[in-house]
Amino acid sequence: MKKTVKELQNKTVAELAKQEQVLRDELAKMELNFKANLPKDTNVVKKKKKQLAALLTILTVKKEYEKNA
Repeated sequence: MKKTVKELQNKTVAELAKQEQVLRDELAKMELNFKANLPKDTNVVKKKKKQLAALLTILTVKKEYEKNA
C-alpha cells in the first residue's frame, strides 16, 4: 500500500480525478458481479475500497494545498 500511495502522490489532481472515476466504475461492476457469482478472491471489493479511500485522501490534500497556495 505504501508503494501505491507514493505513486498517487506524484500524480496531478486531474490524473487523480480521472483515476477516481475509473475506480468507482470498477467497484460498481465488481459489486454487481460479486452478488451474481462469487470470485475466488472474495477480498477484492474491500481492497478496491481501500485503494479508493487512499486516492480520495490524497486528492483532498492536494486540492487543499492548491487552494491555500
